[in-house]
Amino acid sequence: MHLSTVTAVQINPKKLNNSKWTRVNPVKKQKHFIVVKVVFDDEGTVEVCVIEAVIDKAQYSIDWKDLREKSVWLQGWL
Repeated sequence: MHLSTVTAVQINPKKLNNSKWTRVNPVKKQKHFIVVKVVFDDEGTVEVCVIEAVIDKAQYSIDWKDLREKSVWLQGWL
């Protein structure tokens, strides 16, 4: 498998909190985000993941697995 065909990024859920993300196609000028809340259940599975837009502090609850999609999210602030 070539690296160019890989579309998902490996993410450790335990390191999600305070991680920084860049949306590939910004909406409402919201490009840079930070994960501000992660809640785990008793088995260690992520139940809640909340991201916050840096530009206006708007918060969104998302499925943390969506962050693995490189066509939508890039890790870090780019």
